[in-house]
Amino acid sequence: MREWSLWAESRPPGPPGRGPRDWVLTGVLMVAVLAEGLLRPDVPARVATVVMTLALIPALLWRRERPLLMVVIVFGVSWVVPLFTGHQPELISGAFVLLLAYSLVRWGSGREIVAGVALILGKIGISGLTGAIPLSEVIAGFLLMCTLFALAAAMRFRGRLRARELDQAKLLERERLARDLHDTVAHHVSAMAIRAQAGIAVSRTSPDAAVDALRVIEAEAVRALSEMRTMVRALRGGDPADLAPSPAVADLAELAGPSPEGPRVDVEFTGDLRDLPPTLGTAIYRLAQESVTNARRHARHATRIGVRVHGGDAIVRLRVSDDGDGGPVRSGGFGLAGMRERAALLGGTCDAGPDVTGGWTVTATLPRSLT
Repeated sequence: MREWSLWAESRPPGPPGRGPRDWVLTGVLMVAVLAEGLLRPDVPARVATVVMTLALIPALLWRRERPLLMVVIVFGVSWVVPLFTGHQPELISGAFVLLLAYSLVRWGSGREIVAGVALILGKIGISGLTGAIPLSEVIAGFLLMCTLFALAAAMRFRGRLRARELDQAKLLERERLARDLHDTVAHHVSAMAIRAQAGIAVSRTSPDAAVDALRVIEAEAVRALSEMRTMVRALRGGDPADLAPSPAVADLAELAGPSPEGPRVDVEFTGDLRDLPPTLGTAIYRLAQESVTNARRHARHATRIGVRVHGGDAIVRLRVSDDGDGGPVRSGGFGLAGMRERAALLGGTCDAGPDVTGGWTVTATLPRSLT
């Protein structure tokens, strides 16, 4: 088992980009610095301190993408400027540097964390040794920074754990889809074997019937190849599990009606849903089943769940909605991630969110033809 090393730690994936909240935070801090500079004439080297702080605040905008560089710039400048002014910065609003220290541990690599933490704690320690700040403030600074670093490390671990669980949910959905695909491919192969046996039996007495059997075999082979391509994309290792018959779109009717587990379910089929590939039918069923289960668990005050499947010329649409309270995301689980993964593997999309008319709606769009 490989030993963990902070030095070899890589950056966490997917840090949030700069958004409106970052710009608002920067603007609010700048206003706070100006206000404090005007209202506190007792601040030593007030003009230089205010100008320096205003110039450093925009570093917050890059605190996730370049955490070490921003720490070096801000803490380096705040270390050098007192050499010229003779005073330590004393603006309360200058506490924004704590956000940089947090972002360093939360989003930096192991090497960046080691270098940045050494710089931050070194600055505090040297300031205490030179008498620039009293010993009590040195101790308080060390405790504050260590607490901040621990909080950032905890959030970093939490983010990694959530990403790992999300990957596991996607993997499980791939394996589940692969098992469903196994059923449909086995069905096609069985049909080919039966037709081949029939063709052999009638080949001498009825050549036309034998030709018809070959045509059916050809069609089944094309479908089986299409299913196999999808299976290869979906399967990610592991031994096959015990298989049960795969459900189809028509099986959604079993969900209809009142239920002791939650609101009543109404199922509606429209458009052309004939001759759907078995994999597509199973995917529609699984997506609808998961959506109904989530609605029964999380839809507050819901009295009805509607399931509508529409078959178009090129796509099949699924819509599952309830008349509950709606609102933000109802669950922190990974059911929706698995649904999106299943839809994406078949070349489609799946989205969920509050409906403008109230309640919660899940929509999925899948192509009729699997390539």
